[in-house]
Amino acid sequence: MKRRDDLILDFVRRHGVTRARELTAEGFHSQEVTRLVAAQKLERFGRGLYAVPQHELTPWHDLAEISKAMPLAVVNLISALAYHQIGTQLPYQTWVALPAGAWKPKTNPRLRLTHLTEPYYSEGVEEHEVEGVRVKIYNAAKTVADCFRMRSKVGYDVAVEALREGWRERKFTAEELMHYAKIDRVDKVMRPYIEALIS
Repeated sequence: MKRRDDLILDFVRRHGVTRARELTAEGFHSQEVTRLVAAQKLERFGRGLYAVPQHELTPWHDLAEISKAMPLAVVNLISALAYHQIGTQLPYQTWVALPAGAWKPKTNPRLRLTHLTEPYYSEGVEEHEVEGVRVKIYNAAKTVADCFRMRSKVGYDVAVEALREGWRERKFTAEELMHYAKIDRVDKVMRPYIEALIS
């Protein structure tokens, strides 16, 4: 029979970045986890977030960490552009959306939060696996439409560049763009740009 320490480590290996509450739900005690951290068999990545020391960090580690800490978070705007490899923007913060009224964590300089009402929040969400964690990210077409909708936050030039670069890289179709442009109520703003691209 495996020792408790081995059972904990096996669980964390299978789940990638793991929340403390997931370990508790499996019947593991916080003292056991603390002991493994002290013995350097587990690493603490953030408040209540753990992984094994051999855990391979990807360029998207922050997305996995945030998704574990905030399951309702959807990666959006500049961070979603970077994930989809659209444009030249390199975010120094992680941009995420939460549903209106959702719990907001304490101020974190690494986070740029937006609260969205429906249907802006739930439309166009994809799930991607990052370091064993399911991360919600807006698809490429929805991200471009969101950039136009929130152009006062990201910059008009960023929105236009995202549209042009995403089209050039075939990240979406004109139909997909117009679908999300209508949902985001920016179809009149985006239509001339889209028509110029497909003409």
